[in-house]
Amino acid sequence: MLKITELTKSYDKKNKALDNLTLEIKKGELIGFIGPNGAGKTTTLKIITGIITADKGIVEIDGNNLATNAIATKKSFTFVPDHPEIYESITGIDYLNFIADIYDVSVEDRQERIQRYSSQFQLDHALGKKINTYSHGMKQKLLITAALLPEAPLFILDEPHVGLDPHSSRVLKNLMLEHCRKGGSVLFSTHVLEVVENLCHKIAIINKGNLIAFDTLDNIKQNKDLSLEETFLEMTDHE
Repeated sequence: MLKITELTKSYDKKNKALDNLTLEIKKGELIGFIGPNGAGKTTTLKIITGIITADKGIVEIDGNNLATNAIATKKSFTFVPDHPEIYESITGIDYLNFIADIYDVSVEDRQERIQRYSSQFQLDHALGKKINTYSHGMKQKLLITAALLPEAPLFILDEPHVGLDPHSSRVLKNLMLEHCRKGGSVLFSTHVLEVVENLCHKIAIINKGNLIAFDTLDNIKQNKDLSLEETFLEMTDHE
């Protein structure tokens, strides 16, 4: 589903934000992407989604190469960024229809999906209002709803639970699992290790631009009595 090979990125001459990062995510996998602040998580996600370019390396999604077939590759995923940057002068429903148009979602499918997802996130009552009247949490829920609309093979999220109320956070977890059960894949970064521990099939740990672990929780934990938080701190402090 997603294959990244030897991604390298530097913002200055002294330090590499990413250092030959290689990772492969298969269909049906839900992957938690964790690391300390500045470890390279957001840089990795921005390269995968084409927002920034790597100094070197290859990104392939659903069989498409980002460098040689950007449009097809970008139609293979949707992305929720860590900050809800969004067109604020239009209404919520106009934004959702805009996203549906980009991904060629039929009128029939989009109507059903908009109703289903906005209802689950308790956002349906606000879709006729301009986005500049939304709270931070409402904007986050709108972005997530928009990302779910195309039902693309790969769902990528950067700190998606920030700003969500407990109900919406639970809805998102269930939808992520459902997407994987249907054969899709999910990659999300977070600092909420409890979510990763309870939700993910595998965990990718990055530190100082290097992937230091990628496996199931049980295989990552050398000491089975430790929590993910304790294991994570031990691994990143050592690094």
